[in-house]
Amino acid sequence: MRIEPATAVVGHVAVPGDKSISHRAVLIGAVAEGDTHVRGFGRAGDTQASIDAVRALGIEVEDLADDELIVHGGELRSGSVDCANAGTLMRLLMGMLSGRDGSYVLTGDESLSSRPMERVADPLRRMGARIDTSEGHAPVEIEGSSLLAIDYELPVASAQVKSAILLAGLSAGGTTTVVEPVPTRDHTELMLEAGGAQITRRPTSATVRASTLRLDEVDVPGDFSSAAPLLVAAALVPGSDLTVHGVGLNPRRTGLLEVLKRMGIRVSIFNRHTFGREIVGDVQVQHGELSATEIGANEVPLLVDELPLVALLAASAHGETIVRGAAELRVKESDRIEAVTDLLRATGAHVKSREDGWAITGVPTRLRGGNVEARGDHRIAMLGAVVGLASREGVDIEDAETVAISFPGFYEVLDSLVRR
Repeated sequence: MRIEPATAVVGHVAVPGDKSISHRAVLIGAVAEGDTHVRGFGRAGDTQASIDAVRALGIEVEDLADDELIVHGGELRSGSVDCANAGTLMRLLMGMLSGRDGSYVLTGDESLSSRPMERVADPLRRMGARIDTSEGHAPVEIEGSSLLAIDYELPVASAQVKSAILLAGLSAGGTTTVVEPVPTRDHTELMLEAGGAQITRRPTSATVRASTLRLDEVDVPGDFSSAAPLLVAAALVPGSDLTVHGVGLNPRRTGLLEVLKRMGIRVSIFNRHTFGREIVGDVQVQHGELSATEIGANEVPLLVDELPLVALLAASAHGETIVRGAAELRVKESDRIEAVTDLLRATGAHVKSREDGWAITGVPTRLRGGNVEARGDHRIAMLGAVVGLASREGVDIEDAETVAISFPGFYEVLDSLVRR
């Protein structure tokens, strides 16, 4: 796909429902009592995989509209589940299924089958789960068993691992506590709380007891990670002024906004309110002159999906930007540290990859542009599109359609905001 340079990114827009919350609404709704009515569901390749997964386990999901559905909670049946490309789905299912009767096999596509699963399997085994991985990867075989509660300290901050343990804790005897080195996204805790679980939330830990759930309703806000490439495009292209409406502003997800402010971009938030247990609002970003910054390990979980976009901001900023503590990017849908490095270098940026991040020397002019490869990674495809808008010559993206994993219609939305 060809992305031509923009003269401005201007307008008002909404984005699809939050992918992380949509996954959890389907999974937790499947094991909750009664029906769960989900509004604002972010339908995409990954979240459709969650619908298909619970259907494969015997749960009825009724589609009311593209962004609205009802999950009819019930007993799960044994079976094989294709998790496609959805790492969140596989890891949360590992926790959810470990304490329930039945035999399960979780598979995934080539990309998902290369991602590490022992980081989830190990703490679950400590709870008594019977889980086998294939040399640390999918396919994952689970034989439901009686679980015991544990106190577990995460060696690496991970909302997915934390969530898997908490979901297993719903079926375990006693009190399960997960302690994390730094705060990570807490959508699972908020939804369990909304469903009536016995859960205690603290800044860097969560404790849950065996509980039955009843969600009834879930309202899903706009996905901040889908809004992020649009906001960054506005920050980079002169003359831009963009507002994204109804987007989730969970403080454990919006680290990008703080980085934008720190780098000199004007960010305004309007109509902030609560939506269920999540914070929602309208975010306005206007183009500005960028200055370099530093990002360390404590900040990484707050913007892990947006770090490729931060690298692009840094490439156009005054000074040198250092990103540390982001080794987790190497085990995403692609090795995002190397994918970002290669993409930005190919389009004219001065980037050096590090084991856990980048050193980026900014040049405050538009990047040249060129040919980029998405590598089957939706975040890299979106990065390439933003580079194209902010470049001098435009960008050709190979494997551009991979954006449908999280944001079908991304290019159409982007095009509606672009002036050329």
